[in-house]
Amino acid sequence: MAKKRIAIVGASGYTGLELVRISLNHPEFEIVSLVADRNAGKSYSDVFPSFNNVTLPALVSLHDLVPENCDLIFCGLPHTTSQKVIKGLFGKAKIVDLSADFRLRDTSEYEKWYGSPHFAPEIQPSAVYGLTEFYREEIVEANLVACTGCNTAAGLYPLVPLLARNIISSRRIILDLKAGVSGAGRAAKVNTLFAELSEGCQPYNPVYHRHLAEFDQELTKVAKGKVEVSFTPHLIPMNRGILATIYVEGDASEIYNCLQERYKNEKFIHVLPAGKVPSTRHVRGSNNVFIGVMQDRNEGKVKLFSVLDNLTKGSSGQAVQNANLMLGLDESAGLSMVSLVP
Repeated sequence: MAKKRIAIVGASGYTGLELVRISLNHPEFEIVSLVADRNAGKSYSDVFPSFNNVTLPALVSLHDLVPENCDLIFCGLPHTTSQKVIKGLFGKAKIVDLSADFRLRDTSEYEKWYGSPHFAPEIQPSAVYGLTEFYREEIVEANLVACTGCNTAAGLYPLVPLLARNIISSRRIILDLKAGVSGAGRAAKVNTLFAELSEGCQPYNPVYHRHLAEFDQELTKVAKGKVEVSFTPHLIPMNRGILATIYVEGDASEIYNCLQERYKNEKFIHVLPAGKVPSTRHVRGSNNVFIGVMQDRNEGKVKLFSVLDNLTKGSSGQAVQNANLMLGLDESAGLSMVSLVP
């Protein structure tokens, strides 16, 4: 059987780099085009020397991409830019978008949270939210999948099953999250310089982080009533990874049993033995999510712990998982990598 022809738009960013890394080891993928306007004409190893011994297409500009030659296009462009590009590609190939541009079903919510009008509202109804384990049937039939925010995925995996079964209170959910610096992207920024970030930890966007829009959308949907979590992300001096500590009200045993039952047949979501807590190093470079449950010393209060790699299961690995479903392949194809240790 012929391999699936894929293109990666935004190939010189971190998510693009991760997509290339995964796709090279994918048994059914053939990379036919790598798009990076600012680096067009260069070889991929010119940008990332670690690919010096790998044969890949040269980087090209967007106008050189021929979407009809692709079975699927990954779009790893920044927010607001992505929707303009996808508007021109939609209907010519299946698309997996890694930006936030098609995550919010209500385009007025997009404008509220991202400060820009939506440039492709006519396409939005066709987009399927890319939380794979909860939208499989829709993803299989989709022509456009909008991958989740990495922070959002870390919070949704523990919370969605519990709210769906009304096992925890929908009020007073507190989500404290620590994220590695690659989540901020590859572009140079003062706050991600080594001297600014190392040996410190800082909250960012602590009141109105954009991923709150996704939490509101998905948790309210599953709970069948308004849910607004209190969410504070922190930037820490780590290249990749997310640790979410979530404070909820409920019974620890019931919570644990619910999560274990929901994820017992999932390949990439793992609920640890009761009382065990995960570390970001347990999932580094893999497509796994580890979840821990622990009783708080205060009766009726429970701590949930969730870890994932923001570049893999939080972004590019999730994108490949969704692409596999869209292309009729084994969902786990190309995603069997074990975590990097140390």
